[in-house]
Parts: sequence; C-alpha cells; structure tokens
Amino acid sequence: MKFQIGDRVLILHSNEEGEVIDIINNKMVMVDVRGVKFPAYIDQLDFPYFKKFSGSDLFPKKKDKKYIDDVKKEKNAPKITDGVWITFLPIIETDEFGDEVAEELKIHLINRTDTAYKFIYTLHYFGKGDFDLKNEILPFQDFYLHDIPFENLNDSPTFEFEFSLLQQQQDKADHYEASLRLKPKQLFAKLEEIRLKGEATFSHRLFEKYPDKLVEDKVELGGLAAKGYKVYDASKARQHLEPPRSAVDLHIEKITDDWNGLSNHEIVTLQLKTFEKYYELAVAHMQPSLIVIHGVGTGRLREEIHEQLKHRKEVKTFVNQYHPAFGYGATEIFFEY
Repeated sequence: MKFQIGDRVLILHSNEEGEVIDIINNKMVMVDVRGVKFPAYIDQLDFPYFKKFSGSDLFPKKKDKKYIDDVKKEKNAPKITDGVWITFLPIIETDEFGDEVAEELKIHLINRTDTAYKFIYTLHYFGKGDFDLKNEILPFQDFYLHDIPFENLNDSPTFEFEFSLLQQQQDKADHYEASLRLKPKQLFAKLEEIRLKGEATFSHRLFEKYPDKLVEDKVELGGLAAKGYKVYDASKARQHLEPPRSAVDLHIEKITDDWNGLSNHEIVTLQLKTFEKYYELAVAHMQPSLIVIHGVGTGRLREEIHEQLKHRKEVKTFVNQYHPAFGYGATEIFFEY
C-alpha cells in the first residue's frame, strides 16, 4: 500500500492537500480535505513533497516586495446546498483470475443543506424489511448507514426514508418520505459509468428542499348547504360510503363488459383504478384486511400493486402466497390503524 492512515496527500485533479483517514481497499482510500471526507483512487493522489520538490527552482528568483494592502484576504469557499442524497461506494476487489469484481456497497446519507433532520431508514428486499435505522443528520454531514453484499442487489432492494425537521417549524411539513428502488440493470449501468469517468461513487438525490406544510382551504359549509349541496358530518361520513369488499377481483372481465377493444395499457390502468377504489374503501371502513385478486399472467399488475403497497402507511404487511381459492394469483393485505 502506497499510503498509510495519517499521510498527507495531494489531490491531483484539484491540487488540494488532504489527509488519509481510512484504507478502503488496495486501490482506494478515504481522504479528508478541510473537513470534507470522500473516497479517492490511489492513482489520483500523490505525496505533496513531490510537487514541492519538482516545482521548486534550484536558484530561486528574488521575490518582489509585497505590502500588507496588496495581500488579498482568503475567502472560505461557499458550501454547495443542493439537497439530501443517498450515496453508494462500490468496494472493488481483484479475484483469483485478476478480474475486478464488486464485493459490496457502502451506503451513506449526505446532507448538503443548512438544516438538521431526523430520519427513519428502512431497507426492503422484495417488500420485506431487512434493515432499519433511526437517527439524526446535521447540516453538511456525511452519515454512514451500512454495507450490503453485492449479490443482494439481485433481490430488488428498496431504500426508504422518512424525514422530519430536528427543530420543527410551523410552516414546514410534519414529515417527508422518499425512496429509491435499485434494479440490477440500472446498477450495472451506473458502475460502468463511474468506471469510465474515474469516479468512486454514484448518488441519488432524495430531495432538494424540505417541503412546506400544505394549507387546507377552509370551506364555509353553511353557504354550501344553502345552495342545495349535501353536507355531512365528517364523524358520520362512513355511513354514506359505498360498502367495502373483503376481496376484489381485478380480472378485466369482472370490471367491465366492454374490454375487448381496450389496449393492454388501458386494461392495466382500469384495473389499478379499481384496486385504488376498493383499497380506499377498505381503509375508510377500517377493515383489518383485503384480498386483491390480480391473477398470475406476466406479473405486471401484481408488481404495480406491490410497489404501491410499499409506500402506504396503513399497510402493516402484505403477502402473495398460495391460496386454496386463488392459487398464487392473489395478494392479501393486512392493515394497522
């Protein structure tokens, strides 16, 4: 290893000096430059005394006198404020055949704003929770989350976050949810992209600015009633709703008789609208569970529904397993209120 922890190094592309604070592998180290930590390839670094030696003249020229008024004051470089990011650092090793292979991903949460946040982080594989963490991240902080083995990326990992302000503000939202689903094809494209660019990481922005609180418009109900509109007491609204179903069948022939002329896109759109309707009715009536019959087919409808369920707060869990009445063509959703 060319460098050791504590060595002063020169960043070749920016001509800045920093310090090695960690050894990642035999090709990469973690560098600290004026409080900013980032990974760097060894071939992008050098020892600063090489520059000083090679850049110095054997017989230095006589320096001109400088007066105090001529010396410019140094200014601190402005910090980049472009949101909150999730960053992936692939750890590359050389196998027994001399090929470079990715062994794991180091995952960091990076806050490039001047605001502190509380966050809840969950990693899902195929909709099932595998890792969760609750913590805080300060302004302009790099927060290490965890590592995941590279082979696990074939299991459709979804990275979910719920953010809230460390110091609540009345005009800001109570919380904000963001997520990223990594597909193997996208991941390999990103790895090839950073390899060609000579970069160490790739990132995804979770949000740029924390959202404002939504202000609900107040409606004068008395005036509406006087104009002939039906106005219900919200506490009794449930009794005016359509009754819920314990199971909803999304086969297109169960939804409409005029489906023969519909395109595949129109069929899936109508099926999802029907699912949304009976899902909302189940929640409004505080049902403990709902069975959604989507069939087997290509799996597109099932995947669309599962992706939506991952982001619904009232969903405790859902399962697509063999059912004596529907085989593998149904998903049972369990709610918690």
